[in-house]
Amino acid sequence: MRCIIDQTTDPYWNLAVEEYLLTGTNEPIFRLWRNAQSIIVGRNQNTQDQINTKYVREHDIPVVRRLSGGGAVFHDLGNINYSFMDQYLPGSDTGSTFTRFTKPILDALHALGVGAALEGRNDLVVDGRKFSGNAIALYKNRILMHGTLLFSASIGDLSLALQAKDREKGRGVASNPRRVCNLSEYLPEGMKTEDFLDVLKKHIAGNPDKQTREQPLDPDECRIIETLCRNKYRTYAWNYGRETGQDTLRRERFAGGNIEFLLTVKDGIIEEVKIYGDYFFLKPTQEIEQALRGCPHNREAIACRLAGFTLDDYFGDMPRQGLLDLFF
Repeated sequence: MRCIIDQTTDPYWNLAVEEYLLTGTNEPIFRLWRNAQSIIVGRNQNTQDQINTKYVREHDIPVVRRLSGGGAVFHDLGNINYSFMDQYLPGSDTGSTFTRFTKPILDALHALGVGAALEGRNDLVVDGRKFSGNAIALYKNRILMHGTLLFSASIGDLSLALQAKDREKGRGVASNPRRVCNLSEYLPEGMKTEDFLDVLKKHIAGNPDKQTREQPLDPDECRIIETLCRNKYRTYAWNYGRETGQDTLRRERFAGGNIEFLLTVKDGIIEEVKIYGDYFFLKPTQEIEQALRGCPHNREAIACRLAGFTLDDYFGDMPRQGLLDLFF
């Protein structure tokens, strides 16, 4: 296993590194990294609905979209990010994937006396309070799972920056954070962020059974990442998305998360569809969007277009009939 301990705190760069390591390498990787103050939104989220725009502008907070699903999160230097890249095990669902990759983190915390556990869709909690959210992305036969570890993060800033816009009561509630805590409350007194990073590194990357080696990014890799960062992760188009101009908006909350459809329908034909949400996925939502363009706007035609897709791979725990209902 290759171990990467990054010192760069530029969120645009760090999210570009995640894509490069997922799509441009083949070996198992464990990575520890931190971002300066920033908001990181899920791959399929409507960015404007997830942030307090006024607060973000006043405080000049970068907003960056990641490859993985799930909800928006606030980062600062009191938050530690960890990533695992490895082979995807065919047939694995999101639940078993989260269990697989969070186990080493939980083992490290248990060794420090923290009674942490995986709970809900993707959260790590202690005493019922969340200190970590996790998300996944799949590329061919390779998977990325990354997560946050609130160590000494500014909880107040987190709440203010992610203050979402008002929604219709009971429908499409944005992904605001649940009751959260910092791990520093539960760790040995006086432990600093750097000390905790060292513990994680030694516990996970120092396991001789995994034949780990610490190997930073080399100059050739950095050049690839810089190009990806400049052409994608620093762009408004990636982080906020284009103005859709769709005519019809549908929102709903299911067990698998929030979902929102934006539709343009002309003469009974779906001209454009954009799907947003904080759901988890194994396959890209864009494949569904593409399949529905040009489809007659009736239930039978849409069901026929979707019949060949295993929707759980695209939307996690979302009911097929509930998704169909959203088109009408």
